[in-house]
Amino acid sequence: MKRRDFVTRSAALGGALVLPGSLAQAQSKPAAAAPLAPNPAEFKRAMAEFVGTARPVEGGLKLELPVLADNPGAVPVHVWVTLPITESHYCRELIVLAELNPSPVACRFRFSPAAGTAEAAVRLRLSQTQTIHALARMSDGKVLATQQAITVAASGCGM
Repeated sequence: MKRRDFVTRSAALGGALVLPGSLAQAQSKPAAAAPLAPNPAEFKRAMAEFVGTARPVEGGLKLELPVLADNPGAVPVHVWVTLPITESHYCRELIVLAELNPSPVACRFRFSPAAGTAEAAVRLRLSQTQTIHALARMSDGKVLATQQAITVAASGCGM
């Protein structure tokens, strides 16, 4: 037997003996969460943090976005408070949440009474078909809420 053949066969035999054990170890490890997977716990936490002890009220907040997102990498979203804005009654903060995105807080805006309006237009990257939520915290502590479902034609977060 030549030395080269001996080394080659020994390496192959050693690999065959080690491989089954390493496969068993690899299979016993829990699979890591996919980086683009939805994060429902983070969505609930962000929603609860924004709402606090207030009870969200439907109405007074308008959310406009397409029903079908043919370009999920740049979905136009327009949100605004429809209530009259005065120096004593205004929107303090506005938040948009994408329920099934890996990072659900899509955007957050803060306003002062000097703004005269509470309106924002953004483009979101969406990972899949889901519901978009918009919440507005008013100066009197009231939280306005609205939501709209959107169908995503193809994945945008993995682009």
